[in-house]
Amino acid sequence: MSDTTYSIALVGNPNSGKSTLFNALTGKNQRVGNYAGVTVDVKSGETYTPHGTRLNVLDLPGCYSFRANSPDEKVALDALSGNLPGTPKPDLVVCVVDASNLERHLQLVLQVIDLGLPAVVALNMVDVAEKSGLRLEPSKLSEELGIPVVPMQANATKGVIELKQALRLPFPPATKPHWASDEEGRREFIARTCEVAARRPDSHQSNLSDKLDSFFLHPVFGWVAFLAIMFAVFWAIFSFAGIPMGWIEEGIGAAGGWVESLMPEGDLRSLIVEGVIGGAGGVLVFLPQIILLFLFIGLLESSGYMARAAFLMDGVMAKAGLSGKSFLPYFSSYACAIPGVMATRTIDSAKERLVTMFVAPWASCSARLPVYFLIIPLLLHESEGTWKQALILFAIYALGTLTAFVVARLLRGRLGPEEITTHFMLELPPYRRPQWSYILRHVFDRAWSFVRKAGTIILGLSILLWALATYPKTDSEEPGEALAHSAMGRIGDFIEPVVKPLGFDGRVGTAILTSFAAREVFVSSTAILFSVEETDDEEETRELLRDRISAATWPDGSPLFTPLTLISLLVFFIYALQCLPTTAVVAKESGSWKWAIGQFAFMTGFAYGASLIIYQVGNLLGF
Repeated sequence: MSDTTYSIALVGNPNSGKSTLFNALTGKNQRVGNYAGVTVDVKSGETYTPHGTRLNVLDLPGCYSFRANSPDEKVALDALSGNLPGTPKPDLVVCVVDASNLERHLQLVLQVIDLGLPAVVALNMVDVAEKSGLRLEPSKLSEELGIPVVPMQANATKGVIELKQALRLPFPPATKPHWASDEEGRREFIARTCEVAARRPDSHQSNLSDKLDSFFLHPVFGWVAFLAIMFAVFWAIFSFAGIPMGWIEEGIGAAGGWVESLMPEGDLRSLIVEGVIGGAGGVLVFLPQIILLFLFIGLLESSGYMARAAFLMDGVMAKAGLSGKSFLPYFSSYACAIPGVMATRTIDSAKERLVTMFVAPWASCSARLPVYFLIIPLLLHESEGTWKQALILFAIYALGTLTAFVVARLLRGRLGPEEITTHFMLELPPYRRPQWSYILRHVFDRAWSFVRKAGTIILGLSILLWALATYPKTDSEEPGEALAHSAMGRIGDFIEPVVKPLGFDGRVGTAILTSFAAREVFVSSTAILFSVEETDDEEETRELLRDRISAATWPDGSPLFTPLTLISLLVFFIYALQCLPTTAVVAKESGSWKWAIGQFAFMTGFAYGASLIIYQVGNLLGF
């Protein structure tokens, strides 16, 4: 067994089975999905050839070319060129090719050979190609390209041993390009190669994917199916997440009660129970919704439907100056804007990428739901769960999305035309059975990432807010008076002149201020400010809180929470960017704190202006 470790890189188009092959070679559970952008970072693992040579395997982002127009393309090109920090230049490149779509995938193979790197072709999905009627000739493909070609079926680990045999030392030498360097010459070479290496039947054979696409891509029935699927996803998220959310709330309540039983009353106990456990609970309680959304996204991707959804949405997104590639990031933001912003890496156009991450927070995320569930029944004077409330909730989501599209259109125009014209190119993969092991691993990774990145930041901010709400202390044991005397209460008095034109008093302004750490904090902050004791039942707590704030008045005795005030408050939460972790992620993904701070300032100002107009105009009209 050799002590020397050699580096090989896996490259290929999205949907070529590259990550599946990586998993088969290394034994890892890299995420697999039928949509461009599943891999946007370099993943690595180890494998061994049959002769004991150790290989470091790099799974590069899937891309259609090395033009470096998008972050994933740039990462792949830098890795192959040896310019990626911490990643050595590969000794060999494995080009993973979808045998059923050889014409498209050979474009990238030629670009790899042009780089002067030794290469091997992993001719993947031969089973799909043969079912479609293709007659493959791997040996002739090898002769035409001048490099080894290994037929395989990665999802069934067929051909993996043969591929490892092809990776034995010495590696095959780099071949010299023997085709014209211009695009037309490349296309002619690929066409000639496919004629001899992948012969098609005389007549087109309609397969299952074609039959399903005739429905899912139909100009009428396709949209009906799309809306039905989206409704089913959101209905399932909001319906099924309630049970595990209740378990988490009970667990957090039990943990807080256990600490209270062990520690004497004092600031330290208050810090642990209200600051640490309460702060962590504010994040963890929404984890079931995050998990369910990523589970459904994984199913839609793995089955091949997500690509069809992006195809349908391309026309709609185009009216906002975007493309179908912006659909998945925006869709992901309905669960949490953080993964939605991160998903913009797959967008080729830098300007479209910036616009998409700018408007993504206006997709109403799950953290807004506790606020909506508190205010909407109060607005209608009803108990929770009526169809009228569902209709208002739908209108809230629609308003946020419509505004996002309008602003995206205006902002896209202000940024000017692209220096390099890009086009929305989408490959429709065949429908496939979901790969459950990879989907579940992906859900776990995303859930843990959410808890680790967002939870730690919110936890720290919650502790800070606890300190502001606790000090300086007062002799009064009344929670409302204690909070009014605290630094946070004094801040509320200071900002009341700012929020009063929106219909809010200092208490509401203070609750809004705390919600900039996390939107869901608004409910608990409001409960404290209006002296409502929280119970083990979250719905009961909200009902008690509604009763208390319904009776709240201004100093002159007039009602504080009028219908106009509640609408103003809803509008503010629809538009305000009350999520500091999202701002941090936007700064990282855009590479500019200026862009992130500008987004935060714009959305906060927009929310203030919209609420101001609603309240003041409503007052003028006598509402």
